[in-house]
Amino acid sequence: MPDPSTQSRGDFPYFISVPTRWGDNDMLGHVNNVVYYRYFEAVVVRFQMEEAGVDWLKDKISPQAVETLCRFHRPLSFPETVDAGLRVGRIGNSSVTFEIALFGEKEKTPAATGHFVHVFVEAETLRPKTIPGPMRAVFEKFR
Repeated sequence: MPDPSTQSRGDFPYFISVPTRWGDNDMLGHVNNVVYYRYFEAVVVRFQMEEAGVDWLKDKISPQAVETLCRFHRPLSFPETVDAGLRVGRIGNSSVTFEIALFGEKEKTPAATGHFVHVFVEAETLRPKTIPGPMRAVFEKFR
């Protein structure tokens, strides 16, 4: 497996920009580790809503987070704007893995990489369900 810190912006077909805030920094002047997960969540949720059409309040089958991972390669810091890149890694019967990279301003390689796994579940029972066909088709386009 290639070193994730050497990936480039071109490896990710979907991006959003996330401005850092003063309160994101820790006492060392770097974005606090937990905030990286907020950036991951922001790109995944935005992708699910904008591209796959997910509506967590109305859909009978919706994705739920079951696993996240973040690898830190170098610090980010306020007042940077972070470019969060996403691609679809694995598509299972009821789950999808989003691979994510966070890039600092004008940086060619990521400051952090990781993944976010969603399992599609029925709203009433929270039992896993097959990913709906139209959503699966969207995921395939972003591999």
